[in-house]
Amino acid sequence: MTDHLFRPAVVGDVPAIVALLAADPLGAGRETPDDLTPYLAAFDQLAADPNQHLLVAERGGEVVGTLQLTVIPGLSRAGATRTVIEAVRVRSTERGLGLGTRLMEHAVEESRRLGASLVQLTSDTSRVDAHRFYERLGFTASHLGFKLALG
Repeated sequence: MTDHLFRPAVVGDVPAIVALLAADPLGAGRETPDDLTPYLAAFDQLAADPNQHLLVAERGGEVVGTLQLTVIPGLSRAGATRTVIEAVRVRSTERGLGLGTRLMEHAVEESRRLGASLVQLTSDTSRVDAHRFYERLGFTASHLGFKLALG
């Protein structure tokens, strides 16, 4: 299938993006699609930040995939810019059709266009299928990530 359009998200996409986040086994316990207020506030922050790129995959006028691409300028690696890919989701009905691969390839190309020399991502340790997917795309599990919840 090649009838997917990749584009920047607009505020009207927020309900569909939140639904994708909530449809995920991990997201089901932490997302609240019945109250879009915090998501709309977050969207406004993302839209105002030139280093944040919230992308959607659309098919037939419906949002069927999403990811967030964050550009991080830095001093390490001789002043290299890197991007971080977060919150990758593909609607269950679209899985196995190559959409996830094309979405990630699009994010990598966007990273190049934005001047990044490195793309990184984290994935929950329970997402074994996702790890295989990222490795198939050329990502390597080179680091161990840590998180600290602040609230």
